[in-house]
Amino acid sequence: MTTPIRRAGWIPYAGLLVLFWGVWGAISSLPTSLYKYPDPMVYVIWSITMLIPAYFSLRGQKIDRRPIAAVYGLLIGLTGAGGQLVLFKALTIGPAYIIFPIVALSPAITVLMAFAALRERLTALSWVGVALALVAIVLFSVSSGDATDTNGTYLWLAILVCIAWGVQAYFMRKAAVVGVNDATTFGWMTISGLLLIPVALVMMGGLPLSFPWQAPALTGVTQLLNAVGALFLVMAMSRGKATIVAPITNALAPVLTIVLSLILFQALPTVFQIAGIVLALIGSSLMVYSTEKSGEEPLPEPLPTTAAEPRERAT
Repeated sequence: MTTPIRRAGWIPYAGLLVLFWGVWGAISSLPTSLYKYPDPMVYVIWSITMLIPAYFSLRGQKIDRRPIAAVYGLLIGLTGAGGQLVLFKALTIGPAYIIFPIVALSPAITVLMAFAALRERLTALSWVGVALALVAIVLFSVSSGDATDTNGTYLWLAILVCIAWGVQAYFMRKAAVVGVNDATTFGWMTISGLLLIPVALVMMGGLPLSFPWQAPALTGVTQLLNAVGALFLVMAMSRGKATIVAPITNALAPVLTIVLSLILFQALPTVFQIAGIVLALIGSSLMVYSTEKSGEEPLPEPLPTTAAEPRERAT
């Protein structure tokens, strides 16, 4: 009698993830657009809010102290945090309803890296997803550029975020193979985010002091949605099958961001942009499903017999 409830236990957390990340994506540019708050400062506040989900994800968990866990943790954390730093810049000059579908294509990078470096055999769904991703990028590039960004700079920044987070996911898979648990990975992600605070401060030339209190307060609220959403992702993935949870959350969060940003900012995408959005979401969902499906198959080689944690899904 309890099995169906347990199997469905991931649904509330996945729903909260979609809600938190969808709303965050739509309103994340408000501190900059309303108060001209520097995007590097948005990053600083985000990295601090990550301490909240880190506390809950690490509580009661065993930390993997092996050097390989630290190496993979820093690679995962720095690529993720670096992507966030670029993302906040992109959101100051470009529309969220275009940026987030491009970022959602990051599984294409993961899939291609696994194919090139690990010689993984790609499924037909993976190739279809990659093809749709390439078409989506072309459609976005055709329609890029607006009154405030005639060169489509936000498009290239979004592509950089896509690459960074695709590389991050690749190293997450590598870390999972050698037995690094999710709590350890999330802890290193938080540490890496904090390590890049000096980079953000250098970009600003120091701490900004001439902004109203509403600017950091609004930034804190929006970035808390981002950070807590990451915690809900960990909780959803630990309770449900990755082949179901990952594609759903990967697709629905950008959809909510797109809908809310179009309503809030009363924007109307072009035909090319609409086509690109649809293809990007379909392509990313196919790639995520295919990747997680292969991740649930037996490993091609045994795990190391040293003090490794049991293999868990990467978040």
